Amino acid sequence: MAQQKRPPNSRGYYVKMKLLQKHGRPHHHHHHHQQEKNCFYRYYKWVLWLSLSLYFFTSYLISNNNNHHTKKPSHVSRALIQSNHTTTPQHALNSPESLKKLKVFVYDLPPKYNTDWLTNERCSKHLFASEVAIHRALLTSEVRTFDPYDADFFFVPVYVSCNFSTVNGFPAIGHARSLIASAVNLISSEYPFWNRSRGSDHVFVASHDFGSCFHTLEDVAMADGVPEIVRNSIVLQTFGVVYDHPCQKVEHVVIPPYVSPESVRDTMENFPVDGRRDIWAFFRGKMEVHPKNVSGRFYSKKVRTVIWRKFNGDRRFYLQRHRFAGYQSEIARSVFCLCPLGWAPWSPRLVESVALGCVPVVIADGIRLPFVSAVKWSEISVTVAEKDVGRLAEILERVAATNLSTIQRNLWDPATRRALLFNSQVQVGDATWQVLRALSEKLDRSFRSSRVSRQLDFDT
Repeated sequence: MAQQKRPPNSRGYYVKMKLLQKHGRPHHHHHHHQQEKNCFYRYYKWVLWLSLSLYFFTSYLISNNNNHHTKKPSHVSRALIQSNHTTTPQHALNSPESLKKLKVFVYDLPPKYNTDWLTNERCSKHLFASEVAIHRALLTSEVRTFDPYDADFFFVPVYVSCNFSTVNGFPAIGHARSLIASAVNLISSEYPFWNRSRGSDHVFVASHDFGSCFHTLEDVAMADGVPEIVRNSIVLQTFGVVYDHPCQKVEHVVIPPYVSPESVRDTMENFPVDGRRDIWAFFRGKMEVHPKNVSGRFYSKKVRTVIWRKFNGDRRFYLQRHRFAGYQSEIARSVFCLCPLGWAPWSPRLVESVALGCVPVVIADGIRLPFVSAVKWSEISVTVAEKDVGRLAEILERVAATNLSTIQRNLWDPATRRALLFNSQVQVGDATWQVLRALSEKLDRSFRSSRVSRQLDFDT
């Protein structure tokens, strides 16, 4: 599809054409002219009346405002202007300017790339489900545009994490690269936008172990690297480390793993964050007593094995190796929640701990944590080096004796929890909102923005 040159005021032009189609073209005769004239006077009187009403109403509000300093007059007039647009969410008034102007086009791909996978309900709930949640939230977001020529970024909704293995139930992502390549092939042949920017303003989600490498085993992931097809794009990925790594050799944003906000709310109803915490240090998960060598690597670099061997008999530690559906209630009753690496450095426990007010104890050297501008990780968590895991008890005792209450106060700030949870509709400060904020800082990659930035500077 060739890119057509658009008329200068294309949106006005589009609306006019739509109106002409709807109401037909005018017939030029005297009676019609007279009607137009009467209509014009009626319209003029109506506009005058509306303007005067608005003027007196805003005058009243502004003068009234002087007695209530908490309300800003600028919000009043903006609220009035927007009152006709009932679809504008209230939080639009609080968004930073950059987000108000941001425009994202969401490709409407055939369902085999995304919604067909939702027949398995785990697809939208498991720890990799941010690929589903971000797509859903964008569909109803105020940043969404239906005009691709207006878009700063293009979201490509491909779900690759819902192919659950029939053997062990884990997500198998062997098909991921071919599914993404197929989607890119489709959008690049049907639209001009991929080719014009070589994909630099296109956004993908890679919410599994090693992110944009699309492999579950690190040695294979590192050997193959980021697939060439997305190498020039932006990838939202759960994987992030502070050192050089093949799986982040792409423009990317580190995002949190998915934890259902509904499950967090349900748990908090029974266990408020500032409630009684009768478990001192908690971990439930895979801890191998005799770790297996998997192609030269050991699960969690044996960190979890050390935790089990050293602290299983310690009454201060509540360690469990088996699954339990109600484990969030255990997190909500704990002071410290251990977040050791698994195969990858990150885990959903980071989000669950923060959301349920348990101090995360991060044991994953070099991990890069999500949304550092919104979540002050150093003020809400404890970091323990992998080599020091044997001294875990004394490290936590020292924290408990010194700055635990300060950490908990920071941790229990609702804004911190909000930043790590993906809601079905974007809310100010939530995880999808943080993604959009991160994108708004990458506008130099946008074909449209780089073309219009000079014009915008001139206009403002």
